[in-house]
Amino acid sequence: MAIRKIRQLGDECLTKVCKEVKMISPRTKILVQDMFDTMYEAGGVGLAAPQVGVLKRIVVIDVDDNPHVLINPEILETSGEQTGYEGCLSYAGKSGIVTRPNYAKVKALNLDGEEYILEGEELLARCICHECDHLEGIMYVQKVEGDVVDNADLYAEEEETE
Repeated sequence: MAIRKIRQLGDECLTKVCKEVKMISPRTKILVQDMFDTMYEAGGVGLAAPQVGVLKRIVVIDVDDNPHVLINPEILETSGEQTGYEGCLSYAGKSGIVTRPNYAKVKALNLDGEEYILEGEELLARCICHECDHLEGIMYVQKVEGDVVDNADLYAEEEETE
């Protein structure tokens, strides 16, 4: 398929609320494959359609070699809490500390238009919440506790403590 350009912080597309997908067409399936290709190429674990300039409620996630497509996702339940560094392909090379639920349960459609439930803990829960925020025009930097840091500085700091 194709690698798409990832929109960066400051792009107006990232601040818009996305529209519901009414019909899963061949174009939708191509978009989803392109999103996976783009996410893998960039070394990410999640990507939302507005990050590639499409204002549709579509998310792809792969945190454990088990790819998930979420079309029109709706978070049904969250619980617990985790705080840690989080980054985003739309703000490449930067991270910030964000508190998210440690568990998330989401209802969505798959590529066949079938409704399903995805439950996740830890990284998967963080990813579900992060990507669903994108569909509402919310970037993680709006939730950062403290400063956003350059990943090179973060990795250098980790090496010093080892």
